Amino acid sequence: MKHLLFAAGVLCATEAVAETPVLTVYTYDSFVSDWGPGPSVEKAFEEVCSCDLQFVGAGDGAALLARLKLEGARTKADVVLGLDTSLTAQAAETGLFAEHGQSPVVDVPNPFGEPGTWSDQHFLPYDWGFLAFVHDKTKLAEPPKSFEELAASETKIVIQDPRSSTPGLGLMLWVKALYGDKAGDMWGALADNIVTVTPGWSEAYGLFLEGEADMVLSYTTSPDYHRIAEEDDSKAAALFDRHYMQIEVAGKLAGTDQPELADRFLQFMLSDAFQGIIPTTNWMYPAVTPSTGMPEGFASPLGQEQAVLLPPEDVPGMRDQALAEWRAALSQ
Repeated sequence: MKHLLFAAGVLCATEAVAETPVLTVYTYDSFVSDWGPGPSVEKAFEEVCSCDLQFVGAGDGAALLARLKLEGARTKADVVLGLDTSLTAQAAETGLFAEHGQSPVVDVPNPFGEPGTWSDQHFLPYDWGFLAFVHDKTKLAEPPKSFEELAASETKIVIQDPRSSTPGLGLMLWVKALYGDKAGDMWGALADNIVTVTPGWSEAYGLFLEGEADMVLSYTTSPDYHRIAEEDDSKAAALFDRHYMQIEVAGKLAGTDQPELADRFLQFMLSDAFQGIIPTTNWMYPAVTPSTGMPEGFASPLGQEQAVLLPPEDVPGMRDQALAEWRAALSQ
């Protein structure tokens, strides 16, 4: 009888697990790291969804789109979280994403419309920030204040590959937006400053922390992590006149077999429960400011007049030329 009861219990448990819906979310590696937002987001969403939320790390942000293109309609992803507005036009053209059907009010500065509005029908924002070169104040007291000053200096930097990394792509577009037809010349001038180009942000920042370079391409908010989490005020962002603004987004796959659950996740993503996790785990500005406000010590964002952000539909046409200039300059 005990054996029969045990077998019945195992069967019931197995059926319960089988009936639990699974939502698969592709994202970038740092999001799912122990110190990233992933673990806290997973716990918070599973408390309200009666589901199994499974994050799948897929390299850096730009690598997500490459993986989706490779998998096509066969992808196991229900949601992709970690693209940004430099990739959304290209992502929408694949036909792999469904419209989200929401009209959220967000706190993301919007250079393309009225503040607080969001018009992209395929992708919703979850955080944003400004790219910047981060340095150690104890080792580099007077950082360059422009790309020209950087190129003229002996400052060594680590950057990310624009073909696999959204920060790397953002840097390439930042230079292109500022220098236009002269962007190739600027990359040629910067080539001697570049120690290495890494596939993603995590590798680049790790090399910087190990002392392999004077500065690393990251975000104006990166020093907040060291100051708040580590009580270390030695890191700072070198401020230029203008900085590329990155808006990170998520979207639902058209072929998902969990469309309602995917919609619930996107709605949850803009709630206090998710947005309150972002500042001190992803170290970016939340798309919707939590009701509790921002953490004490978190730096105020740069002004919109300092933002460089290209309309998403303009990026595909600019990207190929910018990438050719980048590759030519760095291969010499």
